[in-house]
Amino acid sequence: MTRTVAEKRQAFRALHAAGCFVMPNPWDVGSALALQSLGFPALASTSAGMAWSMGRPDNKVSLEDVLAHLSALTGRLDIPLNADFENGFADDPEGVARHVVLAVETGVAGLSVEDSTGLAPTPLYDFDLAVARIAAARAAIDAVDPLVVLTARSEGFICGRPDLTETIRRLQAYAAAGADCLYAPGLREESQITAVIQAVAPKPVNILTPGLPVSTLAALGTRRISVGGSLARAAWGEFMRTARDIADQGSFAAFGRGLPGSELNRLFADPA
Repeated sequence: MTRTVAEKRQAFRALHAAGCFVMPNPWDVGSALALQSLGFPALASTSAGMAWSMGRPDNKVSLEDVLAHLSALTGRLDIPLNADFENGFADDPEGVARHVVLAVETGVAGLSVEDSTGLAPTPLYDFDLAVARIAAARAAIDAVDPLVVLTARSEGFICGRPDLTETIRRLQAYAAAGADCLYAPGLREESQITAVIQAVAPKPVNILTPGLPVSTLAALGTRRISVGGSLARAAWGEFMRTARDIADQGSFAAFGRGLPGSELNRLFADPA
């Protein structure tokens, strides 16, 4: 079955209505197709995984690179894709709005905008500016296709400002500004997760997996679970361990853990 962009957007929005689903993060077309084959209902891009695949550090890719990456993924996937759209690639609300429109035009079913500046002295945008940026993203989406799910991210727990009260204040304001889903990456404790979920209810919350099982996160009221760059790191870990075995020991034994080429060829075969 080949679904249209509209059908994928409708399916993605419906996933946020009830229950809990896992939305893993591929870093290229191949990893996206592999995850799709396992039956996940939706996927999300990862800024870190994409950057590493290009030989760059996280947050050091251009808007043009990200748009091309999103287009490549949506062009091959039959399930919804949520875009890790970093900070919207702009500081001002007008710039965020312009770039959000470009992201929507790639065919994504949703996208996230974060409140991190990338600057160590002031890692979070000023509260009022941060809210205005989410409101601008909402207006931009509504002007193109209101079905697209807007996720607002508050980055305090991963950029040196782990203040739960401030995080909740921001997420509540983002919800009021039109965010469909709320996300505070870096929450580790069940009490923190519960506090955020209850504070923004009934709007759904995305949790970046803290190592807790899906059943526990679902019981806490989590609607959506993502893994960020963790799958990419796992892949790089195995790659580097294998390469180090060759470089340091002259051993190729780890090749035995690889998937057979025939299986990969079947996975990526043209269904036509």
